[in-house]
Amino acid sequence: MDKPMPMNGITNKMVDTARLRQNVYFSGPETGIPVVFLHGNFSAALYWEETMLALPEGYRGIAPDLRGYGWTEDKLIDSTRGLRDLSDDVAALMDALKIAKAHFVGWSMGAGVLYRFITDYPGRAHSLTLICPVSPYGFGGTKDAEGTPCYDDFAGSGGGVVNPTFVQFIQQGDRSEADPNSPRNVINAFYYKPPFRAAREEDFLTAALAEKIGPDKYPGDFVPSPNWPNVAPGVKGIVNCWSPKYLVNDVPELLTVTPKPPILWIRGDSDSIVSDNSMFDFGALGKQGFIPGWPGEDVYPPQPMITQTRTVFEKYAAAGGSFEEHIIKDAAHSPHIEKPKEFNALFHAFLKKA
Repeated sequence: MDKPMPMNGITNKMVDTARLRQNVYFSGPETGIPVVFLHGNFSAALYWEETMLALPEGYRGIAPDLRGYGWTEDKLIDSTRGLRDLSDDVAALMDALKIAKAHFVGWSMGAGVLYRFITDYPGRAHSLTLICPVSPYGFGGTKDAEGTPCYDDFAGSGGGVVNPTFVQFIQQGDRSEADPNSPRNVINAFYYKPPFRAAREEDFLTAALAEKIGPDKYPGDFVPSPNWPNVAPGVKGIVNCWSPKYLVNDVPELLTVTPKPPILWIRGDSDSIVSDNSMFDFGALGKQGFIPGWPGEDVYPPQPMITQTRTVFEKYAAAGGSFEEHIIKDAAHSPHIEKPKEFNALFHAFLKKA
């Protein structure tokens, strides 16, 4: 798949690291204060270009395609390590670029990578800006503010919960609007609050479709479960990486890390991907009758993703860190794209303060 040309003011090159060859976008002076941007699932570093170009003077934007995405070298992920493979890749990139410390921005899954990064590489982050972040307890299979699993095998999370039609469309490079499950329609219906459509829709779609597909890539493998919805996490592929099965120690370790970089949490008021009633969560879908056999609120409620994140951040603050939460109106899962003026005002002020 041909890579779109970068915008004016953005440079793009392949960077060889100790772990893999990464496709990376850059903005600003090489001597500037580094700001590393990590994208979410079914997207790529190209989504950050406008945000990078808007950085205040004196900052250097750096945005890699994460392993399994975009035009970075195609290498498999060990899902049993949670998001550590991606976190280790980020550290390897910093080492290759001779960057000791940076500000970080993580969108959705990218925020999950940052929870792990600041735990495994303490002292290398000036600050974290988290956009619609995945819960620190992962995605799917938990039922309360403390991340208690619905079942011991974490059924309802991992590679088996992704819509196979959507995966097939990605594999085919589908760019149509004929089916509600087409990649273009999923992006426009859930990344943004309709009727918003991105000015660079075609480039964004091309970058997202570059995601690597297969049972050991996206979405990954799964195993049968006797528990509803009858699938549990496997050991391969990116979606298994954010199953709570492989994140069981992440929150306790995050809360004890020293030093604790300040956190800016920004989310859209209309996000239906990461929410307390996510349209991508089996608990929410079962409750609404979209998936038969739902065992009920006591056993498998919708995952309270926002509540979980706030609870963890409050504990993080109580343990010596800090966080601030901001909600941007009339935005969904991509407030940095939908409402760049509002997002950048918050983001730039936080950077300068941090």
